[in-house]
Amino acid sequence: MKTPTLLLAVATLALAARAQDTIKIGEYASLTGKEAGFGQTSHHGVVLAIEEINAAGGVLGKKLELAYEDNQTKAGESATAAKKLISRDKVIALIGEVSSTRSLEAAPIAQQFHIPMIAPAATNPEVTKKGNYIFRVCFIDPFQGTVMAKFAKDEIKAKRVAVLSSVSNAYSLGLAKFFKETFTAGGGEIATEKNYSEGDKDFRAQLTAVKAAGVDAVFVPGYYTESALIVRQARDLGITVPFFGGDGWEDEQLLGIGGEALNGCFYSTHFSAENTDPAVAKFVAKYKGRWNGEVPGAFSALGYDAIYVLADAIKRAGTTDGAKLRDALAATKGIAGPSGITTLDKDRNASKAATIIALKGGKATFFKTVAP
Repeated sequence: MKTPTLLLAVATLALAARAQDTIKIGEYASLTGKEAGFGQTSHHGVVLAIEEINAAGGVLGKKLELAYEDNQTKAGESATAAKKLISRDKVIALIGEVSSTRSLEAAPIAQQFHIPMIAPAATNPEVTKKGNYIFRVCFIDPFQGTVMAKFAKDEIKAKRVAVLSSVSNAYSLGLAKFFKETFTAGGGEIATEKNYSEGDKDFRAQLTAVKAAGVDAVFVPGYYTESALIVRQARDLGITVPFFGGDGWEDEQLLGIGGEALNGCFYSTHFSAENTDPAVAKFVAKYKGRWNGEVPGAFSALGYDAIYVLADAIKRAGTTDGAKLRDALAATKGIAGPSGITTLDKDRNASKAATIIALKGGKATFFKTVAP
């Protein structure tokens, strides 16, 4: 008869053996809270990719295992989540986040422990500047700001624009900066600029000033909740000009909050399920089949692509050693996915086309693609 001590030792060894049979990946995301739409869609893409890779035999003969933490859309929680995943779960890489602000919280932790981190959709340039272990699979705000400035001038025919940005959001401030630089360099005028904070619900004071400025359009580089409320309140005040924003508008709750008030508005993003490219259509069908008919959004595609980029790097490295995996990620080239071809530059950023979405008839509709 085996003693309790011996049984414990055997169980511990068995657990260790099982752990060695998998490659553990960590993910931190806003699965609950104000921006849960971001984290849930990205998470669904991550899970789908891992399931596909495991069904095809895994990586280096091992299955991928996902450990994930919900940051609840709260400030400071992403850093805590990254520490838990690294120290407790012993993950070999981190996936996260959609939000630039939350990615900026976790990036220094990943860099400190030499754990590669791939941000699916954090577009602020400062994210990858946190260290050489930090990567992303999306375009960055200098490109997105340029795209929307040219869109305002060429498509909306705007000469005078108002800008409403969030003072508590690194993404919003960065995107506003790059938009303003390009728009004014092209001869446009920023007639008025107003600020708000995350969680605000009343924007009438700012919008009254916008109305008085007599602008042709309004740029709102914020997240979907505040952006939708801003447009609704603008319509109530009799402001009829187009509003437009960036990929922070990307969530089905945008239309749920803003409704018909959003007709005639636009935003830039990374992907459209309406794209007729065969690779996109295949991904959309698989995603809808896995998630009960849910239509994938941009962050679904980027979460999915982040996993495939990581898996490719592990294969090329031939190991999960942090330094060697980092080097393999830095050499990523030509990885095809639903969000486009991922090739990382010397700053570990991806160069990809932007998709413009038009809001009309209470729906988000593919408008055009703009190449870098």
